[in-house]
Amino acid sequence: MNPERLSISASSSDEEIRVAVAAWVTEHVPEAWRDAAPQGRRAIREVRPRADYEAWYPTLAASGLAVATWPVEYGGLDLPPAKARVAEAVLVPLNLGRLNPLGLHNTAPALFAHGTEEQRLRFLPPMVANQERWCQMFSEPGAGSDLASLAMRAERDGDEWILTGQKVWSTWAHESEFAICLARTDSTVPKRRGITYFLVELSSPGVEVRPLRHIGGEIDFNEVWLEEVRVPDFHRVGAAGDGWRVAASTLAGERQMVAGSGSGGVDRIGGGGIESLLQQARQIGIEGVGRNRLTRLYCEEMVRSWTNERVRATVKAGGTPGPAASIGKVQQSQLNQALQLAAADLMGMASVAWMPGEPDPGQDSIEAWAAAMPYASKGMLRSRANTIEGGTTEVNKNVIGEKVLGLPREPDPYHDMAWQEVPR
Repeated sequence: MNPERLSISASSSDEEIRVAVAAWVTEHVPEAWRDAAPQGRRAIREVRPRADYEAWYPTLAASGLAVATWPVEYGGLDLPPAKARVAEAVLVPLNLGRLNPLGLHNTAPALFAHGTEEQRLRFLPPMVANQERWCQMFSEPGAGSDLASLAMRAERDGDEWILTGQKVWSTWAHESEFAICLARTDSTVPKRRGITYFLVELSSPGVEVRPLRHIGGEIDFNEVWLEEVRVPDFHRVGAAGDGWRVAASTLAGERQMVAGSGSGGVDRIGGGGIESLLQQARQIGIEGVGRNRLTRLYCEEMVRSWTNERVRATVKAGGTPGPAASIGKVQQSQLNQALQLAAADLMGMASVAWMPGEPDPGQDSIEAWAAAMPYASKGMLRSRANTIEGGTTEVNKNVIGEKVLGLPREPDPYHDMAWQEVPR
């Protein structure tokens, strides 16, 4: 049977939703995946290669379950959060992760808050179906932590804009079709007031993507060069010069995702979680200082999960993650680094090497951890980026201080000066 949108709505009862989703699972999720679900994620991975999941994923998108709270016209089911949680509870054992996270969590919030209806109808449905993958082009070699000082130029030419400049640390740009991009459209005003937010098609003439291999050997990040790239004015989100305000929607979604509080977001970037580590510690047997170390990490993990619950509750109540997402991002990044370092220490010399190109076997059981011992240091190396990606810890602490604690801004003698007059 061809995939189709579920016939459930906000008026459906919880039981009707559970029955409808369960029936959809039986009809559309491959039997081998369903049979493996009770055995956990590792068992699912063994019968569900990544390529097979990507090929099947449009079936999930067509059902509306991938973004159940979104309006139907954008690919969702228009369910209130409480009803969406009922549907999601049926899907959880199947580990049906959402693809295209930088589209769903970074691009979509800006389109919902500042885009036009025509833009939402054009970009959101293929985003949900993973037919057009997205990345983010914000940071530049001279504008990372101080993002507002960015120098990429965008000049108006009739119904088009011409973009020229360089971006860096663009995650998954080498696998994406589109990018969200900030560019300077007015250098005569203070830096935050002369930025515009664009949607750039990466197959456009003048775009060059150069992968950057990080310390663990993989390629996640890229530098991207734009040389007189023409972007239709239809791809401008928000008013010209108002890109900094539009970008706030993206940055809040990004912090929420990296903090682990986003639905289907990046909960762990590098290595496994605390529960897997505790399983391995029980198997090995650990006492004294090592036991205290794991106890402290477990407590911090609980605090992280409670913080993220508060963020989720705010979003479900109709609010936005806002600066509170920065709290989770700061804690999650530092906690994950400590967690992956503990894993490497626990496994000792057996963890320090791996064969290039071998996939991480996963860490969902004691047996998997034993097989994954050579990967502990790989996760530890990857985690070093956690305090940089998604907004550096230092910048996020400023956000927390100013927006959450109400502390005064740090002095900035160039705050009201035109961008072109600021020394660089």
